Amino acid sequence: MNKQAVLDHLLTVLNAELASLTRAAQGAFAAATDPDSKAENKYDTRTLEASYVARGQAQRVAELQEAVRAFGALSGKAWESGAAITLGALVSLETPEERAHYFLGPFAGGTEIVHEGNEIVVITPASALGQKLIGRREGDAIALRPGVVAKIVAVV
Repeated sequence: MNKQAVLDHLLTVLNAELASLTRAAQGAFAAATDPDSKAENKYDTRTLEASYVARGQAQRVAELQEAVRAFGALSGKAWESGAAITLGALVSLETPEERAHYFLGPFAGGTEIVHEGNEIVVITPASALGQKLIGRREGDAIALRPGVVAKIVAVV
């Protein structure tokens, strides 16, 4: 797999999500600050609820902006043969049942893309799998869960 193409695909997905969430956050902010949405009585909490939504969406926008910046700073160069896995590695794991692909990213853990017919999942160094992969090398085996061992078959 071409790591730069995977990185570009991830950035496209993150930018699309950022654009969508930015529009939603702007809508929530408009609802929270609209003079027509003032409370009609002491039990009417529409404006308060809208402000909570707007705040949460604004925080998520800031997180996505940071993720886009961090992914943009990663190198698309392929890993040197035998190099230890660190942030920015594209890793393929193989078990007797399947082959899975992971991108070790700084943010956006759980983001999934399909690239060249392969599903790739972003994991972070803070995740359980990320912690098991950091410092390992192609050819190493790791325990995914009790009784299931995966071999690192490719690091790009």
